[in-house]
Amino acid sequence: MDFSKLHAIAHAERQSQKPVRIRCCTAAPCWSANSQAVKQELAEAIAENGFSEEVEVLGVGCMGLCSRGPLVQIDYRTDVHGSSPVLYENVTVAKVSSIVNTLDGGCVNVQQVALDHPFFTRQQPIVLENSGTIDPERIEAYLAVQGYQALHQVLAQMSPTDVVNAIARSGLRGRGGSGYPTGLKWATVAKATGARKFILCQTDQADPGAFLDRTILESDPHRILEGLAIAAYAVGADQGYIYIRPEYPLTISRLQLAIHQAQRLGLLGDQILGSPFNFHLDVRMGTGSHSIVETAALITRFEDLPDIPSPLPSDSTDWGLWGYPTLTNHVETIANIAPIIRKGAEWFASIGTETSKGTKVLALGGAVQYPGLIEVPMGTSLRHIVEVIGGGVPSGSTVKALQVSGPASGCIPASLIDTPIDYEALAALG
Repeated sequence: MDFSKLHAIAHAERQSQKPVRIRCCTAAPCWSANSQAVKQELAEAIAENGFSEEVEVLGVGCMGLCSRGPLVQIDYRTDVHGSSPVLYENVTVAKVSSIVNTLDGGCVNVQQVALDHPFFTRQQPIVLENSGTIDPERIEAYLAVQGYQALHQVLAQMSPTDVVNAIARSGLRGRGGSGYPTGLKWATVAKATGARKFILCQTDQADPGAFLDRTILESDPHRILEGLAIAAYAVGADQGYIYIRPEYPLTISRLQLAIHQAQRLGLLGDQILGSPFNFHLDVRMGTGSHSIVETAALITRFEDLPDIPSPLPSDSTDWGLWGYPTLTNHVETIANIAPIIRKGAEWFASIGTETSKGTKVLALGGAVQYPGLIEVPMGTSLRHIVEVIGGGVPSGSTVKALQVSGPASGCIPASLIDTPIDYEALAALG
């Protein structure tokens, strides 16, 4: 399929959008609180009340405020309605009729969330720009928001070296923890020699309370597929794997569905978008071992060997899967690739700090008023994250300590609450 046909699909999707959209979160936290039943009840109530011509109900990915789900938001097209969007929290099946009644001027007895709160207004979504707004199970929804335009751009206008140089100029660093320059890693794999090359996308996240990898995948899976295809083109790989924990069945099913959809439209497989570029992608499930976060252990697990961390430097760029050069990137790193290509390396490099560019997705939890998934520019202070975006500690209490990574990292005292989120500052904390 050529890009003109994809463009037509995207245009048709945008044109089909109705004046009123009711978005119901169906990411894992809300799903576990029965949001699928809420979504079904909303659809039935809309039909029964004769609103189907004007109102559509769709399931979306994470809407951020995970602790107050299920979340339901009503959006009005500004060219048709002058009404502002309304977000409802803790929605149950029993509360659906009250929400639907508001479409006809009725009163509502469901708790609303103020959309002008800093939790929403002080974020800068790049990785999460589509999360909570599009249906993750429909490729048409992704195409309608410029999905796969970046892949078309690199195949039609850029050489592999151009792509590597763009990622290097952006200043993107690995989001898996090491902060290694992504452009440098790609350049090393691109220069490596081998009969073939592989790409591994690391999504394993075993720490309690750390749910951002899973949520990125299940909320916007095509963003990851597009980023991996661009990475494969840049380094010369023809096969990629996404490694995921088996405890995430919703994420796995959405990812496999997205791969099938992309293959159907010629966005994965052979001669992608009519070019000579071939790239195949598969999902691999692990055993739940925490050691998989180490690259050498991840690679040995793929080779059906014990997943044991290596005492040697785990550099897979020259000798990776089955002895071939292998690019290993974290899922959040890959989620930044398409917007960098679409909007430019300089745009991305203008966000963040001198040495840490772009944004960081964080799972904000613990004793704050607004826990959930957030995305802020690099350099944002812990104080701003906890006290402004998170709303501070309930009941006016003060922060005594913070944990800025997994449990293994321990806690830092509240005296360091002004530490910025960037690689150098956090490394200094140990």
